[in-house]
Amino acid sequence: MTELIVSKFGGSSVATAAQIEKVRRIVENDAQRRIVVVSAPGRSRPDEQKITDHLFNIATDGEHFREQRLVIPVADSKKAVLERFTAILKDLDISSENILAALRQDLECQLTGERRIAFLASRGEHYNARVIAEYFSRSDMQAEACLPENFGLQVSEDFLDAKLLSDAYGNMQQLVEGEKIAVVPGFYGVTRNGEVAVFSRGGSDLTGGEIAKGVNAACYENWTDVSGVFETDPRLVAEARAIPRLTFKEIRLLSTKGFNVFHLNAMLPCKERKIPIHIRNTNRPQDQGTVILSERVPEEGVVGIARLDNLAYIYLEKDMLGEEIGFTAELLGILRDFNIQTYHFPTDKDDIAVLANQDDLTGAINDLRRRIEDRLKPDLMDVAYNLSILTAVGLGLQGNSYPIVDALSALGEAHIPIEMIDQSPSQICFHIGVQQSVADDALQILYRALIG
Repeated sequence: MTELIVSKFGGSSVATAAQIEKVRRIVENDAQRRIVVVSAPGRSRPDEQKITDHLFNIATDGEHFREQRLVIPVADSKKAVLERFTAILKDLDISSENILAALRQDLECQLTGERRIAFLASRGEHYNARVIAEYFSRSDMQAEACLPENFGLQVSEDFLDAKLLSDAYGNMQQLVEGEKIAVVPGFYGVTRNGEVAVFSRGGSDLTGGEIAKGVNAACYENWTDVSGVFETDPRLVAEARAIPRLTFKEIRLLSTKGFNVFHLNAMLPCKERKIPIHIRNTNRPQDQGTVILSERVPEEGVVGIARLDNLAYIYLEKDMLGEEIGFTAELLGILRDFNIQTYHFPTDKDDIAVLANQDDLTGAINDLRRRIEDRLKPDLMDVAYNLSILTAVGLGLQGNSYPIVDALSALGEAHIPIEMIDQSPSQICFHIGVQQSVADDALQILYRALIG
C-alpha cells in the first residue's frame, strides 16, 4: 500500500474559478494528495445545463436535449461550453488563447457515430484537467495534467460504456513517479488504437476508483457538495446527521434505495483492495464526512433510512405457485422482455409480489397483464401504484428484531397504513412499503423511532 491519497472532485466542486480555488487549497493542505481526478465543470447556476450535457447535445446534433423536451440548438451549446471555459480561465488569470483554440477545434470534430459522441463528451474533463493543472502550477504547486492518452488508461472499444483493460493498471504507476501532483481527467480512457471511449455517466467516479486500486492508495477521497452520507434525507428530517462510518455492504443497500452519492461501480475496485472511501464536502472541508470501509464494529441497530418513490407492486396469487418449477423465472423473464426494472420479489407458497419502477409500466401495463395471464394463468393479479419503500439499514440488525418491532409500533401509533414489509436474507436491512402520499410522515416517524 502506498501512502498517497487519490482525490476525486465532482462537477460542482470544479464548476467555477472560485470552486477550483477551494480544490487547490484542499490539495495543498495534505501532501499525500498526489493524484487528483477531476470532472467536467458542473452547473454554476441551478437554471443552466451541465457542460457534459451541452457536449452530448453537440455530438448528437441537438437530439440529446430534444429527448428531454428542451430546445437548445447546437450553436448555443457550443457557445455555452466556450463561454464557461473562457470565464474560468479569465477568473483564474490563465492565458486562454491556446486552450480555447484547441477546444474550438475539438468542438468541430469530424468523427461519426459513437466515436464522435465519446470524443466530444470527454472534452469537459479533458480541458478542465489541463486548466486545473496549470492553475496549480501557477500557484507554486508542482503539478501536471496526466491525460489518459498520454499515460495509457486503456479501455475497451465499447465507446459509450467502456471497461478498463488490465494493461491500464501497470500504466498507472507513472502517476506516482516523481514529486508532481498528477491531475487526471475522469470519465474517459483510450482504446488500444488510441481512440477516446467514455465510461457510463458519472464515470469520473469510476476513473478515481480504478486509479486508487491501481496505485493501491491509502484512501480514495470523493469530494462533492454534501458532507457525507446522511442518516436520511435532511430535506425532510432537519436533524439528520452524516453517518461517520459505513461498510461497502451498507452503502450498497442504501444506494440502491435512494441514496445517490456517487457511482456504485466505483466502489468495487476499492472494495477489492480494502481501500477506504472518504466522502467529503468541497465547500465544508472541515466536516468529517463519511468513511466507507470493508469492516466496522456495529455500534447501533440502524445507521440510515433510505427512501425510493414511484414504485408499483405487482401481486400474483395461484394455488401451488411455490411448487411450480420455473414460475418465478418465467415471471421475471416477462418483466425483462418489457424492460421493466425490478427491485425485489418476496414470495410465499401460493403468491409472489414484485416491486417495479412505476414509470416502466406506463403504456405497457395492459399488454403486460395479458402476457402474464396467458403464460402463467394466475388465480389473481393485482397492481398497487404510487408506493414508497423505506429501507432501514445497519449491521446491528443481524439477530436483532427489536428495530422492526419499534418501526411497526411507531407507524401503527401514527395510523400509517403499511402496504408491505420484507426483511433481506442478510438481515442487515428491512423494507416497509407505504403509499407515497404518507411517505414524508412515515420517514420522519421511522427516523425518530430508530435513529433520532
